[in-house]
Amino acid sequence: MTRPTETAVATEPVGDAVIIVRSQDEPELFALIFRRHAPVIQRYVTRRLGPSVAEDVCADVFLAAFRQRHRYAADRLDARPWLFGIATNLIGRQRRAEIRALRALERTGVDPVTEGFEVHSDARLGADAVNRRLAAALAGLRPGYRDALLLVAWGDLTYEEIAVALGVPVGTVRSRVNRARSRMRAALGGADPTSIQEDL
Repeated sequence: MTRPTETAVATEPVGDAVIIVRSQDEPELFALIFRRHAPVIQRYVTRRLGPSVAEDVCADVFLAAFRQRHRYAADRLDARPWLFGIATNLIGRQRRAEIRALRALERTGVDPVTEGFEVHSDARLGADAVNRRLAAALAGLRPGYRDALLLVAWGDLTYEEIAVALGVPVGTVRSRVNRARSRMRAALGGADPTSIQEDL
């Protein structure tokens, strides 16, 4: 027999905070958080580390989140910043893999997230050249700058959400993103990296 709280969570759009708090007594509810957010976390980790380790790291993100759910701040309705923070910490332990993935993208121009789904046209080949330059520039950034910039570009988080994810003040996020953009712009010959973030 299904418990009332499970039915309510499963049939109504409920905020992440409610689900996480309820999952402390009903652990099976945490699967809803996984189903909601795993695809975007998987894409983010794949872009940062490449497909060979992304699945394991993504699984580790949700395992760590499940184990830490009792510490989740219930006033945060959206769990994405928290999950991206865990992902960023785990990616930090894989810096060599991230640099290898960026160098592979620099060599080939093939984004591991979109590989196999794109039809190569002249426009796509041009984008591959941009991807190579972007990858080289990203590989040259300091890790903290790269984390902040990619949480904006690939994680689609606000500065406030990035501050939560990284555990730093919003001013620090603004500074890191600004410096990362300046360095990327210089590496790209003056092009604004945010104007081509779809190709990042």
